[in-house]
Amino acid sequence: GGVPPAIDLVLGAAAGCLACVLTNPLEVVKTRLQLQGELQPPGTYPRPYRGVLRAVGAVCRADGLRGLQKGLAASLLYQGLMNGVRFYCYSCAEGAGWTRYPGGTVAAGAVAGAVGAFVGSPAYLVKTHLQAQTLSAVAVGHQHNHENISRAFESIYKQHGVAGLWRGVTGAVPRVAVGSAAQLATFASAKDWVCERQWFGEGSWAAVLAGGMVSGVAVAVTMTPFDVVSTRLYNQPVDADGTGKLYRGFLDCILQISSKEGLLGLYKGIGAVYLRLGPHTVLSLFFWDELRKM
Repeated sequence: GGVPPAIDLVLGAAAGCLACVLTNPLEVVKTRLQLQGELQPPGTYPRPYRGVLRAVGAVCRADGLRGLQKGLAASLLYQGLMNGVRFYCYSCAEGAGWTRYPGGTVAAGAVAGAVGAFVGSPAYLVKTHLQAQTLSAVAVGHQHNHENISRAFESIYKQHGVAGLWRGVTGAVPRVAVGSAAQLATFASAKDWVCERQWFGEGSWAAVLAGGMVSGVAVAVTMTPFDVVSTRLYNQPVDADGTGKLYRGFLDCILQISSKEGLLGLYKGIGAVYLRLGPHTVLSLFFWDELRKM
């Protein structure tokens, strides 16, 4: 309350980045799980990553402990851009009184999330490429072999121009819009539900965390298919003109995954998605609230 939208942009970006440092390892694991067995029927491909905990071990064995923070610079850039713009747009909507109308909170959250996803899309593209890179023995998905974040941006821009930096954005916008709307629609009620059962004291961060984990179930179920599609679109190899070699677009990606990998293929990595959602939500809100007070 009382914080101008421009300040919320900076504070939202900072809060997202602080939370990202702690949750990026789960983002690495989620990316690998979602790319594993791409467009192959279940049971016909090797599985170097089996579940969240085993996947963490596989990443550590292949890339060392530092491998769990692969793509961190790109992740921080994405969280800064996406959350900064998202909080700014939501703060503007709140200031205009749109959130006081029925469904206004959900609509404002969805629109703010979509705008933030569009702005941060180039960083998410590079993040996905870097997090997928590993030793050939445990590699999944296409390997882009970038040296670092700056070389990745440079390579994509030289080959495909500015438009190439926004490749895959058709998967990112609905992903964040659906996730943001579902989170806002369930987080507060889930937190109240936890407090009503007296599991934790009202207003405690334990209650907020528990509410975030309960809300995370709904968000993970609704968002994971969009998350899988987004990861596939971002990571797929492309022709010289920037056309994807595997998927023509958002709907084609959904149809190919469901027909070749089954409907469960759209839920690959849901364990990592869920385990990341609760802590990331609570940490982002905690840091944002504390920064606002300061």
